[in-house]
Formats: sequence, C-alpha cells, structure tokens
Amino acid sequence: MRLSRAWIIAEKDFAIFRKKKSVIYSVVLFPLFVSISLPLIVQFIGSKSGGIPAEALPTVLNAYSLFFITGAVTLPTAIASYSLVGEKLQKSIEPLLATPTTEREILLGKSIAAFLPPIAAIYTGAVIFMALIDSITSSTLGYFYFPNWNMGVIMFLLAPLGSILSIEFNILISSRVNDVRAAQQLGGIVALPFVGLYVLAEANILSLESSNLLIISASLVAIDVILFYISEAVFRREKILTKWK
Repeated sequence: MRLSRAWIIAEKDFAIFRKKKSVIYSVVLFPLFVSISLPLIVQFIGSKSGGIPAEALPTVLNAYSLFFITGAVTLPTAIASYSLVGEKLQKSIEPLLATPTTEREILLGKSIAAFLPPIAAIYTGAVIFMALIDSITSSTLGYFYFPNWNMGVIMFLLAPLGSILSIEFNILISSRVNDVRAAQQLGGIVALPFVGLYVLAEANILSLESSNLLIISASLVAIDVILFYISEAVFRREKILTKWK
C-alpha cells in the first residue's frame, strides 16, 4: 500500500470539501461553540451560586471534556458519508476505480480526508476550552486544571479512535445507500454510545478516571480493527461496479 497514492485521493477530496460550505461550517462551528459555551456555563453557574464547589469541579469538567469525543465522532460523518455517496451520485466512482490504486489505498485516502479536518478542529477547540477553563477555575482550585492525564487520554486516544470508528462505520453505511442525507442520518447513530457516556459521567454514575478511559480506548481499538476488515470486505471493485447503483 502506497501512502503517496492515498494522499493524492485525500487531496482530491480536500478540494471538493473546500467548496462545500455546509461541511466547513459544521467542522469549524461545533468545536468553536463547545470550547466557548462550556466555560461560559461554568462561569455563569459560579456567579449565580457563589462559585462551584472545588470538589464538584473535576466531575463537571471531566464530563464536559467528553464533548470533544462526541465531536470527533460526529464531525467526520458529513465528510465520510459524502466522500463515497457523492462519488456514486456524481458518477465518478468508476473513474476512481480505474486509477492504478488498490482498494486499501482508496479507503485510506478517503479516510485521511475525513479524519484530518475534524480532528484538527477538535484539537483547536480543546486548546481554547482548556485555556478558558483554567482562567476561570484557577482561583477556585488553586492550580490550572488542564492539561491533565484524563484530557491527554481523551485527546490522543479516545478522540482519534472514535473518529476512525465513525469513518469506518460511515463507509459501511455509504455502501448501502444512495442519498447523502440518509447516509449522514444513519451514520450519526455511531455517536449515541458516546452521548450515553457523557450522560453517565454527568450523573456521576461512571467515573472518568484514566484507567477507565484507557479501558474504553482499548475497546475502541478492537472495534476499529474489526470494522476495518469489514469495510475492506465491503469495498471491492467488482461489488462496487455491479451493485453500487
């Protein structure tokens, strides 16, 4: 598998997505909204109640950090679903398959195009979020809460692994539908377990210790590997040319 060939395919998709303002807005606005609105919520609650108790802050902030995992899972949906369904709708899937590339190179190229913009936006939003939270809570805790081990695991393990999961899942969905909106709606289902994770953390039912986050990360690795082989099995030239109509 040649990375250079995969990167050419990714660059082609980058050029297409730059023309899709809806995709650009979704990738940029969600992390920006989360990174600014959540610190404002913390500040608002603190000003109304005389300050959030120091012992309650870690639970709240850890739960808020999960929004960035949800974003990393949700944002690639728009790109990954259009990447394949769009090829079918524009009748450009056959020329793509005629290029001297393997199925893995095509899948890797499209996965890179769906992975890099959202994850870059999520990382940028996380930096803004951590800076604003530290400016608000340093006086309450007496130290800067971020960055910490939990956020490190979330940013460098859970967010990328969740994004890969979303991309692979959307490849499977895109192989069965011919409508971009339907692909995006079905592909969004993959975010539900991560929303449930946030609810459990916010309710203090699930402890977001680093050990628990590492266990979740290990589970995602296993799921990602399984979905990779399933996606590869689905994405076959002969099946595409005969069934993807």
